[in-house]
Amino acid sequence: MIEFLKAVLFGIVEGITEWLPISSTGHMILLDEFVKLEVSPEFWEMFLVVIQLGAILAVVVLFWNQIWPFGRENNPHPAGKTGFLSYCRADVWVMWFKIIAACLPAAVVGILFDEFFESLFYNGVCVAIALIVFGVGFILIENRNKGMKVRVNSLSEITFQTAFIIGMFQLIAAIFPGTSRSGATILGALLIGVSRTVAAEFTFFLAIPVMLGASLLKILKFGFSFTGNELMILVTGMATAFIVSVIVIRFLMGYIKKHDFKVFGWYRIVLGAIVLLYFGIKGL
Repeated sequence: MIEFLKAVLFGIVEGITEWLPISSTGHMILLDEFVKLEVSPEFWEMFLVVIQLGAILAVVVLFWNQIWPFGRENNPHPAGKTGFLSYCRADVWVMWFKIIAACLPAAVVGILFDEFFESLFYNGVCVAIALIVFGVGFILIENRNKGMKVRVNSLSEITFQTAFIIGMFQLIAAIFPGTSRSGATILGALLIGVSRTVAAEFTFFLAIPVMLGASLLKILKFGFSFTGNELMILVTGMATAFIVSVIVIRFLMGYIKKHDFKVFGWYRIVLGAIVLLYFGIKGL
């Protein structure tokens, strides 16, 4: 029962921090310092990634009409007039090709160097520095953008070049834990003139192939020989992450229509300072 409650707690933290630009990794590392799951190191490494599948499902459910590329109804841009192509939503297919283009840099680096970068940077100090640096980045860019005209106001206005640039910011998050995948991509999008709402939505959609790919790699590496306890912990964490993610995504999409991201920047700076202080004292 205690491990079940711990899994619920990790699911809550994952569901909140995966979509807010405040770094799920940073929060998971900090939570792990105080709440230890009684599992093997191999399962823990896999659990941290695969729990994100619950968060992904929330995006799929909430944005189904925007991401499903098939259907004759509500299809203003069919790929063809008759046959199979008449069921294909051309605009959605184009959006997915842009998402793939944005995912390529992180996918290549992740497959080739994931363990190398994890061994170098997956520690409290590096996470804290990334939290602070990108927190400052949010504040500076929001201040710079104040009063400026937004260049991209809809997903359809994102070009392949824009998508690739956003993907390069996602690459930063793949290398430096604590950067926050959503934080890095939103920051990159804001920097090149994408509106907050479109930046957030594109970030959510980017998460689908990225997290699916990362989860598949971790599961294949771990194997499918789960114990009953391990399966319960994983399913509980994923289910909790899904429920919390639905609430958080709805909150964020409503919040950014009236507010900027600076509050998250200040939060990152404070959290980064706390993490630095904690691991500094711990190292004494």
